[in-house]
Amino acid sequence: MSKTAPRLLLVDDDKSLLRLLKIRLQGSGYQVETAENGNQALQLLEKTAVDVVVSDLRMGDIDGIELFEMIQQQHTGLPVIIITAQGSIQDAVAATQKGVFGFLTKPVNIKELLLLIDRALGVSPMKPSQQAETQWREHLKSRSGVMEQLLTTTAQIAGTDVSVLINGQSGTGKELLAQALHQASSRSKKPFIPINCSALPEPLLESELFGHVKGAFSGAVADHQGLFRAADGGTLFLDEIGDMPLSLQAKLLRVLQDRQVRPVGSTRLYPVNVRLVSATHRDLDQMMEDHEFRQDLYYRINVVKLEIPPLNQRPEDIALLANHFLIKACEQASTEQKQFSPNALELLIGARWPGNVRQLENTVQELMALTPGRVIGANRVRQTLSNEIAYLPSYSEARRQFEHDYLSKLLRLTSGNVTQAARLAQRNRTDFYKLLQRHDLKAEQFKGEE
Repeated sequence: MSKTAPRLLLVDDDKSLLRLLKIRLQGSGYQVETAENGNQALQLLEKTAVDVVVSDLRMGDIDGIELFEMIQQQHTGLPVIIITAQGSIQDAVAATQKGVFGFLTKPVNIKELLLLIDRALGVSPMKPSQQAETQWREHLKSRSGVMEQLLTTTAQIAGTDVSVLINGQSGTGKELLAQALHQASSRSKKPFIPINCSALPEPLLESELFGHVKGAFSGAVADHQGLFRAADGGTLFLDEIGDMPLSLQAKLLRVLQDRQVRPVGSTRLYPVNVRLVSATHRDLDQMMEDHEFRQDLYYRINVVKLEIPPLNQRPEDIALLANHFLIKACEQASTEQKQFSPNALELLIGARWPGNVRQLENTVQELMALTPGRVIGANRVRQTLSNEIAYLPSYSEARRQFEHDYLSKLLRLTSGNVTQAARLAQRNRTDFYKLLQRHDLKAEQFKGEE
């Protein structure tokens, strides 16, 4: 093994798991030290420099949180990842509030652990060059493995010019992900221009996208360049593209095919060089079956699909986001900095958040405004959450979420065996594969999870 490979310290009183993780992490190119309890870990850290510590939470002498606190006193800034078989909301609150870098439950998903380790190696204050490399994603606050996997994919495709479709529920941060993709690309010095396709009637949307010439229609008192030309060299983000009318979809397809745009009322064609990123919360596959979305356009905009998970599938991010939004809200209100009590954070982490990150931010702003003191307590959070208007997803959103969860459960039960999963679902393998493709699920993701 190369002497320059990062060095990890694994701490766990389960000898078999310790041995298994060591083998897997060494196979991924890391140098690995092990300790069977907290005291051994502290003694080893006195003699050996490591880059990341991965520790069990429940141990005989010193638990993972206590070990983390001792490490921070003696080795400030050393990232610590906590794993536990007794995963709970209380554990996540305690870990994230104290500054633990990441929190995973057993059985350990090795892919998620590797993603957390990779990110932990990049945030060390001793590696400023690596920190600079992650500035493109600084507005996307996350500790969860599922988000890290998404951001890793985003970074991988940023260097290409392929069209990207971002799918996710309302409020998950689709535009933020599109901005991050733009910032990570070679187009970052050029414009990033967003437009919401559901916010304008068809004639205005066509004019906004493609431009118009003076006199093209009533009210066109001057030439208008249009967003395609304004974004030349950069990125054009079409939010809620599923709401674009069919007739306009055909015109958009022509622009993407020819890489030229003709303003409304003009006979002149203008070359355009833009990267197209689209987003929707709707089920475009179902819309194609219902003849509400053009299949040829779908394949143009969906060269790569990025799926943003809903907030309730990344609970380890909730405390991080809530504290971030609270700092931001206090700064904007020019008031003293407030903080959440541990019980308040526990309630936030346990909430459903049907409105996702946007709902969480709005809730935090309300909590900040309604709390006169410095500490936001559990009673205030409980009252605010109980006063929310009940949220009902649309029929298509609910059906899509049910299908995704159902397919994931089948693959988890069968360890990724598609034949067995299709049999349980009483579907033939061809149809089952189509369903997996529709929901961007890959059977191999569910094989051999530890």
